[in-house]
Amino acid sequence: MENDENNDFERYRTLLMGVAYRMLGSSAEAEDAVQDAWLRWRASDAAAITNPRAWLTTTLVRLCIDRSKSARARRETYPGTWLPEPVMTTAPLDLESIQIGFLVLCERLDPRERAVFLLHQVFDYSHAEIGEVLGISEAASRQELHRAKKHVEANRPRFEPNRKAHERLLSAFVAAVSQGDLDAIASVVAEDVVLYGDHGEVPRGIQRPILGRANVARFFAKQVAKIGPAHGLEGEIADVNGWPALVVRRGDAVAFVVIVETDGTQITTIRSVLDPKKLLLREVN
Repeated sequence: MENDENNDFERYRTLLMGVAYRMLGSSAEAEDAVQDAWLRWRASDAAAITNPRAWLTTTLVRLCIDRSKSARARRETYPGTWLPEPVMTTAPLDLESIQIGFLVLCERLDPRERAVFLLHQVFDYSHAEIGEVLGISEAASRQELHRAKKHVEANRPRFEPNRKAHERLLSAFVAAVSQGDLDAIASVVAEDVVLYGDHGEVPRGIQRPILGRANVARFFAKQVAKIGPAHGLEGEIADVNGWPALVVRRGDAVAFVVIVETDGTQITTIRSVLDPKKLLLREVN
């Protein structure tokens, strides 16, 4: 019987991690939520559960909503800009919904709106199923989705889903930054580019967003001049949250991750994650 319980749970583990990460923006917190769901699953009467997928999703989403509420309170006092935890991806269930920019946008939704939006738009749950998960009516689920979609559409990040163009711009940016070439950096970023930095408790991080081409170019040129040639850093372009990003290591440890958004011709947004707690680069799909 125990093996049957394990098999049922493992069958849905990838789905549960995908939901939890998109709900919480943290793979560490997502793993904790999935573990809590597993403990509740083990303590339940498995024979009485006719639909394990529905039961596990309901349990997990409710755990995530509770965690989201407490996480919001913690993030109000977070030093600098809070960004979702980057993850490695091989075959994401849904490309757009796992991107950092999209997760940042979803962070502004009410936890229940976020749950409805993700379950319906990404994981293809019906409003009847969502109603069961959240303990609301189908009509209420539709209203939550309408509000969430309205917010998402109004604030959706500029993003050009052209992988080759993205890689070309990212490579040009990396080359320009590595040389500390002010003009070259400026040539690949948009006039209204924004740089966000999540440094956690790392001292002297980016305290607030840096706005504009000239300011962003100067920031990176100054950082390169400050670090110098003997920095021991090695960078590579790898898939992070479904799209090519810059992963920089010092020895075996990840030092920081730089994620960019482009409009196909220039880089419009740069997000740099330096918080060591967020640099384990777990895999989530």
